[in-house]
Amino acid sequence: MVSRDPPNFARKALPAQISTRYSPLESTPHKTTNGELTISCRDRHCPKCQANARDRWLEARRKELLPTRYVHVVFTLPHELAPLALQNKKILYHLLLQTSAETLLEVARDPQHLGAEIGFFSVLHTWNQKLEHHPHAHCVVPAGGLSLDHSCWVSSRSRFFLPIPVLRKVFRRKFVIALKRNFRQGKLGFHGTLKPLAHPKAFSAWLRTLYRHHWHVYSKRPFGDAQQAVRYLAHYTHRVAISNHRLVSLVDDKVTFRWRDRAHNNQEKLLPLSLDEFLRRFLLHLLPKGFVRIRHFGFLANRRRATVLPLCFQLLGVVQPSQTDPEASPTQEPSPLWLCPKCGGRMVVIERLTAAQIQLRSPPCLAGAAA
Repeated sequence: MVSRDPPNFARKALPAQISTRYSPLESTPHKTTNGELTISCRDRHCPKCQANARDRWLEARRKELLPTRYVHVVFTLPHELAPLALQNKKILYHLLLQTSAETLLEVARDPQHLGAEIGFFSVLHTWNQKLEHHPHAHCVVPAGGLSLDHSCWVSSRSRFFLPIPVLRKVFRRKFVIALKRNFRQGKLGFHGTLKPLAHPKAFSAWLRTLYRHHWHVYSKRPFGDAQQAVRYLAHYTHRVAISNHRLVSLVDDKVTFRWRDRAHNNQEKLLPLSLDEFLRRFLLHLLPKGFVRIRHFGFLANRRRATVLPLCFQLLGVVQPSQTDPEASPTQEPSPLWLCPKCGGRMVVIERLTAAQIQLRSPPCLAGAAA
């Protein structure tokens, strides 16, 4: 008999709304003077615990947004690579983020296209609307960049950023070269049906099949300004595989959730899955421990941001917002990220607990608190 309980490493990442037997943190109340609050697991895979993390990240990025239009570019791995990516998540997800960034930087620097040095950030997503495995990287890029001699700002065309056919070819070439390098270094694991690929000849023959069709790269036309970019970023930075509002019901061990069918004009449909299948799909999207899924590149990279970003603001004719501005003065309290659900007042963090500490603590006695 196989236990239905998930392994220890995954328990706190499961959706808390499915069942209390899957999450010991479900609706554990803390009685306070202002009402009842639930414990937060603060796990990055939890659909309930990402709003505050997203708000803090966006607040930190707000002063780095340039007063220009932005472009959204998506790089997707072909479905042939999905099984290998599941067995080598840390390596292939890193290659996806790294090679897609190198592709944008290389093509943008080419004088035939933009001839500029760009800066952007990338976010890794691994799911589609049906919670199936679908690794892809979202890149949000200012629609322009610094000239190669750093003397002026080069804007892209109003309805066009970089040529998609070129991005596809460069991305495929860079990813396959990086995959070959990791294979030669013995960093890739092959298990189950992928075991035959451990032999060099079989692996080389399999790689050749990746050239039989175009890889998917998608780019939206440049949009909006910095404020619109902030609202746009909020939809991508801290998303998880499925959010609470998409869950419809849990009846007779079947989970039903909403999904949008992009092949039919984003028509909203319902998908019923058995509980085990729903949990299996959700667990496909657990990231390796310590993996950084939001990364900055170009002049927004951590090593260059402090020196190059002020130059970008200067060339765009705008003064960069400073951390010493009165509105950001340390003497003035920042806008609260946690508000009391009862009175709306500002909440103050008095103690931070790890997940292990939370599970070891018993829930407070409600009868004693009420007295």
